[in-house]
Amino acid sequence: MANQSIEILICDARLGEPQLHPFTLYLSPSETPTAGLALLKAGIAQGSDDPILARKGCFGVFGKRKDWDSPIYDGDRLELYSALLVDPKAVRRKKANQNQDAKFQAAAAKRKARRL
Repeated sequence: MANQSIEILICDARLGEPQLHPFTLYLSPSETPTAGLALLKAGIAQGSDDPILARKGCFGVFGKRKDWDSPIYDGDRLELYSALLVDPKAVRRKKANQNQDAKFQAAAAKRKARRL
């Protein structure tokens, strides 16, 4: 059986402005095209425990987080994401608390206005 190849785009957004690089992933007959294999052959990672890719959610395909052994297909865009600067849960929690504080202040102002 002959070697196969698939064409993918690698979008590297780890250092500021995202950059797209076309990449041809050459496969031997025994290899299955996975995100991890593409990262290895592109020279981005040394293995699944590479410290560059150790954090959860650091790469995906078309905006969906993928695991190391997730399959990829011809025409996919493999994306490398930068680290989050702020935890999204913490931001949502803070915003919810601010909204709750505003409700309490509005209710207190209504009570005060009724007394006057």
